[in-house]
Amino acid sequence: MLFVAGAGRSGTSTLAGLMQLLGLHVPQPEVAADETNPKGFGEPAWVVEHHDRLLKEAGVQVSDARPEAWFEAGRIATREPERILTAEWLAGHFCEGNELVVKDPRLSWFLGLWRVAAIRDGAVPVFATMLRPPAEVVGSKQKYYANRLGSAHLAASWLNMLLHTERATRGSVADGGRVFVRYGDLLDDWVKTVSHVGEHLQLQNVLHAKSEQIRDGHRFVDPGLRRVTQSLADLQLPPKLHDLTEQTWAELNKLADPGGDTGEVHATLDQLREAYVDLYAEAEAISRSSVVAAEQRLKRGRVADAPAGVGQRGIADRIPHGLRAAIPPGVRRGMRKVLGRTR
Repeated sequence: MLFVAGAGRSGTSTLAGLMQLLGLHVPQPEVAADETNPKGFGEPAWVVEHHDRLLKEAGVQVSDARPEAWFEAGRIATREPERILTAEWLAGHFCEGNELVVKDPRLSWFLGLWRVAAIRDGAVPVFATMLRPPAEVVGSKQKYYANRLGSAHLAASWLNMLLHTERATRGSVADGGRVFVRYGDLLDDWVKTVSHVGEHLQLQNVLHAKSEQIRDGHRFVDPGLRRVTQSLADLQLPPKLHDLTEQTWAELNKLADPGGDTGEVHATLDQLREAYVDLYAEAEAISRSSVVAAEQRLKRGRVADAPAGVGQRGIADRIPHGLRAAIPPGVRRGMRKVLGRTR
């Protein structure tokens, strides 16, 4: 059971699509291709809907920069009914093939849920995390998703996603293993890169791929897919966030090197994750006034957009009850009609 994780716009669709061409089964139906991803997403529609529902219940965004969002998502994912539902859905698709691939940008929030589901179904869970330079991920999201939250937010959400995804998959060595794949390597030489993934994770469909499948892969992978190229300096991030993003990218890159998934790198990533938690807490503490101001603007907007008569409710309610009772019923009904009230 291969799970493809990583931030959105980091090449997860390309890797999942290649795995599908080489014989791994993507549970159907899939999310339809569109202009943001004309080659297709390689995402099971049920998985996307499942994750959207869970994220909504947890109050977590797909690109959430809050470290505590992992606790909120995990709280939902550990519920036994959700584990049963996920395992039952997954089990129903193994009749289509002995190796499945599940990919979704929301997947990282629920890796534990899927790991348990795979094991309950008697499958071996393995993980592949895509790595793309954070500046390119941010630029791609801004270009294709019309994101209005700014580069700093998107860089912070990338940090939050990758640092916690790395930590969540670290124990997968006890299962079937994990790999980290650079998007650039996949576009430059997908055969070499995917072969390494297949060997490391023992994916039999990849190891025994046929020549026609390889040809399909060559037609599928287009080096031009890397349509956004920019540097971290182009994002003009706050200095602390810039440095933390740069250091994290350097350490994650080591995991993609042969023999690079070491305890030393893990320790450094733990320190970087703690530094990010501290940075976010610091920013949150000093920006409380902005949060309060935003809440007040939202509240004023709701009052301004309220249906006719709602704003007058408080005025009518301030009339003493005895005086209201003295008004003839017919007159009271007429007043309610004017004010748009039912009672």
